[in-house]
Amino acid sequence: MHRTSQPTSRRAGERDAVRTHGPSRLPWPSLLVLGAAAFVMVTAEMLPTAVLPWMSAGLGVTEPQIGLLVSIWAGVVVVGCLPLAHLTRRFDRRAVIVWSLVALAGSTAATALVHTYPDVIAARLIGALAVGLLWATSNAHTADLVADRDLGRAVSVVLGGATLGTVLGTPVGAVVADAIGWRAAFGGLAVAALIAAVLVRFVVRRTPRVADVAERAAANGSVAVGGDTDASERGVPSAADAGRGIRPIVVVISLVAVLLVGHYGAYTFVTRLVDVPGVPGGIGAMLFAFGVASAIGVFVAGRFADTRRALVGATFVTAAAIAALVFVGASPGFAVGVVLLWGVASGAVPPLAQTLVLRLAGPSRRDLAGALIPVVFNLGIAIGAALSSAVVNGFGIGTLPVLAAGVVVLSGAALAASGWSARSSGARSAVSGSEQTATGAQG
Repeated sequence: MHRTSQPTSRRAGERDAVRTHGPSRLPWPSLLVLGAAAFVMVTAEMLPTAVLPWMSAGLGVTEPQIGLLVSIWAGVVVVGCLPLAHLTRRFDRRAVIVWSLVALAGSTAATALVHTYPDVIAARLIGALAVGLLWATSNAHTADLVADRDLGRAVSVVLGGATLGTVLGTPVGAVVADAIGWRAAFGGLAVAALIAAVLVRFVVRRTPRVADVAERAAANGSVAVGGDTDASERGVPSAADAGRGIRPIVVVISLVAVLLVGHYGAYTFVTRLVDVPGVPGGIGAMLFAFGVASAIGVFVAGRFADTRRALVGATFVTAAAIAALVFVGASPGFAVGVVLLWGVASGAVPPLAQTLVLRLAGPSRRDLAGALIPVVFNLGIAIGAALSSAVVNGFGIGTLPVLAAGVVVLSGAALAASGWSARSSGARSAVSGSEQTATGAQG
């Protein structure tokens, strides 16, 4: 770099520092619309469970076959998410989100119109592929919309819509199916997906892909000014980001997968684990309380600056709540308290995990991280459900909370250890960099 450009670079760095440490302003319209899209996605995935008896009777199949539609959906997301994200990596993310929502609307409308079970499966396959791509793309786009310091809050807003899909979307679907019919529930959801697509097109802000920005900067001979945080907040990968490698992402996301196996293993049998006599409203009220507590957990997660420590803390609290399920029969009040604690802690896990993975990925690996997140979550659900069924069949429901809590504790301990290792490695790199700078100055 020419010497005459140094003052300009220094002034640019100062301006970036002001932006970095100045007051935060989230792009609320964009985030709320992406949250609405997440609401539609989760409702689409879970709607067969909400309309199960009506859909079963209408198609002339058993209720387990209708439940299988959700499992097939999760499997398709796992298999199709990464290839689709790779194929669309050069397209404008907002356009990908819009057309994926249109595909989801078509899939949902087809589900409402067809009359045979195989045709329903075929229609749902298209929807699952669309939702897998939607999750991958919206995850990365959310990260591009905000500065790194605001990533946790932005993720919480978008995932808040996903949580509402579970808390409100599926119950509303059940009400519509009971009053009008299950086809009306799917038809209404198709309209909602189209509305979401229009809103994304006209409300959500476009952002350039950061990898493309980096390529243009490299071609022009530009260099990111300032520290790692400033560089990533301007959307250009820093040297540290480029050299970080994929290993930290794989470690964290693998441990999160283990965590989810334990959590969803217990949650698969939540109706049996928290069915305590004396609770007003019974199991329905307990499930609603869990959903509301999960929404609170999503909101709280966005307030933590140290994402890794918050994730470790939420993991251990989740493990404690799952283990306490063994004692919920002691009193209705204790049972409600355990369910609320479990809901808040486990609700905080997805946004914290997603924020940490996106930060570790940095701007240059954002597409990969965005695609890995739905794959891991769906794998956690599928494996957790399968293993918990085997445990209950072999050893009884009483052993499930202890084993599930143990799995979650192991993942929390490993997450804490990986964080300590990363901080130690970072400190050594900083010392080495300082020594090299000093040596270069002496030379």
